[in-house]
Amino acid sequence: MMPGVISRLYRGDINIDFVGKRKIWYALSAFLLIFSIIGLIIHGLNLGVEFKGGSVFDFARTPGSSVEQVRDTVTGAGPHQVIVQEAGDKNWRVTTESLDGAEVTKVQQALSKQFGVQENQVSSQVIGATWGGEVSQKAWIGLVVFMILIMLYLSVAFEWRMALAAVVALVHDLVITAGIYAWSGFEVTPATMLGFLTILGYSLYDAVVVFDMIKEVTGKLGSSARMTYTEAANNALSHTLIRSLNTSLVAILPVAAILFIGTTLLGAGTLKDLSLALFVGMIVGTYSSLCVATPILVTLKEREPKWQALAKRVAARQASVAKAAAAEAVAAGDGASAKEPVTAGTQNTAQADGKRKKR
Repeated sequence: MMPGVISRLYRGDINIDFVGKRKIWYALSAFLLIFSIIGLIIHGLNLGVEFKGGSVFDFARTPGSSVEQVRDTVTGAGPHQVIVQEAGDKNWRVTTESLDGAEVTKVQQALSKQFGVQENQVSSQVIGATWGGEVSQKAWIGLVVFMILIMLYLSVAFEWRMALAAVVALVHDLVITAGIYAWSGFEVTPATMLGFLTILGYSLYDAVVVFDMIKEVTGKLGSSARMTYTEAANNALSHTLIRSLNTSLVAILPVAAILFIGTTLLGAGTLKDLSLALFVGMIVGTYSSLCVATPILVTLKEREPKWQALAKRVAARQASVAKAAAAEAVAAGDGASAKEPVTAGTQNTAQADGKRKKR
């Protein structure tokens, strides 16, 4: 059964009513957005040292050492905000709040004594928050410019309604991805910002593919069309479904390998910030292009007089066809019932004639 469904899906024979179930998608998106916003309010984003400033210590990992041991050792030396990470296969990376020279020396001495490494082998660096503030500012500027350019491009290439639907889907993807980051507690680094900007392009690409097919299908609708704009858009969406799923699957698999295999088995901690943003963003972006952007577009287009008039004509035509079919059914039923008395009367007459002949 499953291979047959997949085969029909690849041929585009399955017509899934995405647009008709828009209330379900809106409710799901509202839940995800509320869940994400609550995470951002309660937990907030775990900004890395590059954004809020702090002190960073790196030293070789010794056999038997654990995250808890390193954290307890550093906390015992004075710092209060301690984040311990695996830096590759051989090193520990400890991030704390900004420390002065004496406090840095005290932490180095504590680590040297506890784990048997030379004090000069515990490297340290102090990072100010100024650089992170500049990165954040440039990221916001880049995001605003990106949104404006996208609005202009889609308005020219398609129309402003498609541009608005695409931007709403992009904001939807960003908020949910940021919310997942807040709940997971993953550190937000410059790599995370790069991942956020990357998923914007991916989500937009998926939406443009769907919109292009919708434009092609609905462009053929005339006054005598037998389907409404909503039905045509849903039909176009069903035909681009397998392409969207294939593109997403091919893109998500290597990212999932980096996120789950790389960070758990290989200790690729420096890649998990980027891979989580890409993994969540690609999944949410695929969902939004199918279940958010297109329903929003259809909702906006349904308000146009042109498509409202077409919907009324299609509804009237369907009602007329249904009425004619019902009349034919009634006529067929009357004809069948009319034949029954005649047949019965004929049989009775024949039986009476037979009795008279016998007499």
